[in-house]
Amino acid sequence: MILPICVYGHPVLRRKASDVEMEKEELQQLVSDMYETMYNANGVGLAAPQIGKSIRLFVIDSEPFKEAYPTEEIRKQAFVNPIITKRYGEEYPFNEGCLSLPDIHEDVYRPSTIDITYLDENLEEKTETISGCVARIIQHEYDHIEGQVFTDRLSSLKKMILKRKLTDIASGKIRTSYKIKNK
Repeated sequence: MILPICVYGHPVLRRKASDVEMEKEELQQLVSDMYETMYNANGVGLAAPQIGKSIRLFVIDSEPFKEAYPTEEIRKQAFVNPIITKRYGEEYPFNEGCLSLPDIHEDVYRPSTIDITYLDENLEEKTETISGCVARIIQHEYDHIEGQVFTDRLSSLKKMILKRKLTDIASGKIRTSYKIKNK
């Protein structure tokens, strides 16, 4: 089922999410709905807060970056109750966008590598070191479950320049190809 995406200004995007506590079947249905919602909006990641659920869950699919990053492994997976235990490596800029901040794209600096512990959608525990584009996507989605959006990582000047756009998004004065919720 395709769900509406909460956009900038919706209070759920500013809450630190709670751990996921649901049965495996219910979780797998939610993960399936999140993938369907993400693909409908042409995204590469979607966190549960973006669909109005303040729980520590996100899905990613790095397939759209295959051409730009041909040497990187394509990852499509869910992360349940993830904890990034370490961020390291060179911080580099990457032009990020977000389904909750339509039509805003800015360079964000993030470390190249992360160590992460999480449950997969079968509730099996995993610990991994992930680098490159996939680490970037994960860090972006992880921010969502921590109550942050990528514009929080921008300079004060950049935020000032974007203020009007952010205000328009929060008040619903935007057009998207997908269904949104702003309050």
